[in-house]
Amino acid sequence: MARLSTVDPATAAPDARRLLAKVESALGATPNMMRAMAVSPAVLDGYLSFGGALAKGSLSGALREQIALVSAAENACEYCYAAHHVLGARAGVSDEDLASGGHAEASDPKVAAALRFARAVLRTKGFVSDTELADVRAAGYDDGQIGEIIGAVALNVFTNYFNSVGRTEVDFPLVALPA
Repeated sequence: MARLSTVDPATAAPDARRLLAKVESALGATPNMMRAMAVSPAVLDGYLSFGGALAKGSLSGALREQIALVSAAENACEYCYAAHHVLGARAGVSDEDLASGGHAEASDPKVAAALRFARAVLRTKGFVSDTELADVRAAGYDDGQIGEIIGAVALNVFTNYFNSVGRTEVDFPLVALPA
């Protein structure tokens, strides 16, 4: 049972209605997470702004979705794991990579290096080793891209925690978290 209230887009206050309309336009639906965030338009706006800024970076949408899967798996966020399977498929992530993403694995070695680094950031709370940083650089990521990986991790930790605290009702097809 959800522990945070949600906003009905039809009856939302003007700021929340505007933001939810933006979500509906982009996704073709208004997920429960966004409806819960819209209780405070500042929260939803912050989430959308940060995500929008990262989308202008150099990391592909597919890679950002795979990082989201790693974060959801590491934080045991059922909502986000289900959501990012759908969004990852829309972004072009293969079925194989969707299935292995929660384990920080990918068919492309460069993508796999980014996912391992993202997992290291999560597991060490940012205190990655010199070797972990050297490995992601050796895979071909520059400092700007490394910053974007860290940004994607941070954005997804926010949504993982938001949905875990709120016990947001999953409105995507359920996908079992990796063991």
